[in-house]
Amino acid sequence: MARQQSKAQKETVARVMHEFKHGELRINGDGPKVKNPKQAIAIGLREAGASNQETPKKNRESLKKTKAKERHGDTAKAAKEGGETKSDLYAEAQARNIPGRSKMSKSELKRALR
Repeated sequence: MARQQSKAQKETVARVMHEFKHGELRINGDGPKVKNPKQAIAIGLREAGASNQETPKKNRESLKKTKAKERHGDTAKAAKEGGETKSDLYAEAQARNIPGRSKMSKSELKRALR
């Protein structure tokens, strides 16, 4: 019987499947494109920490790692949308010599760069 997924897990699986449908999903992030729907589902479940092939501890770690990746904008979806990452914003702030940039959040960096 299938285990119920949390909201965060559902969102992650939805993002991965969206990337697959648009041809952006790659194996290990930079390998060849995924063309098999079953493989895309397996990748989505693993990233969401809902795989039945992993231990509960490994699943928790996978979800935590994936959510961090989404926050930092390191997903194919974020790259295609042109979303700047915090490190991109920080580099721009450094070039403009904005004081206090090291303690700013992503939204604060965006505000300071306007």
